[in-house]
Amino acid sequence: MNIKIISVGKLKEKYLKEGIKEYVKRLGAYTKVEMIEVDDEPIPKNASLAQEIMVKAKEGRKILDKVKQNDYMILLDVASQQMDSVAFSKHIEQKMIGGCSAIVFVLGGSLGHSEEIYERADFKISMSEMTFPHQLARLLLCEQIYRAFKIMKNETYHK
Repeated sequence: MNIKIISVGKLKEKYLKEGIKEYVKRLGAYTKVEMIEVDDEPIPKNASLAQEIMVKAKEGRKILDKVKQNDYMILLDVASQQMDSVAFSKHIEQKMIGGCSAIVFVLGGSLGHSEEIYERADFKISMSEMTFPHQLARLLLCEQIYRAFKIMKNETYHK
């Protein structure tokens, strides 16, 4: 099983980079994780709806260029269903058992996702009803993926 995390924009904060690096290292015992950043598109000041749609479409195409046809794509979307860590773990495990060789998690840009991304997604999930900065969401996602594998292996999480 391979995990890809595709996100829009560059990660800037050192503490977030270090946290993500730590979880990717821990996940190495279970799976290969690839972090992919695609460039965000500049958003004009006071952008019109048409301009926002164009920005999302350009970012969406960059994301889809990194997704293979047989990848199982999970879209992080604030308006989608939520699940607890155990259900999330079971969902990933079901895909692994079903022969899925790669799961791709997609975090969009500040404007959200294009229609193409929504259409391509195999599954949509919301991390919380709360709003998180996109960069922090990457760290939280890595932690939850790590927790999911610990749950799958019936390993204790806290030392």
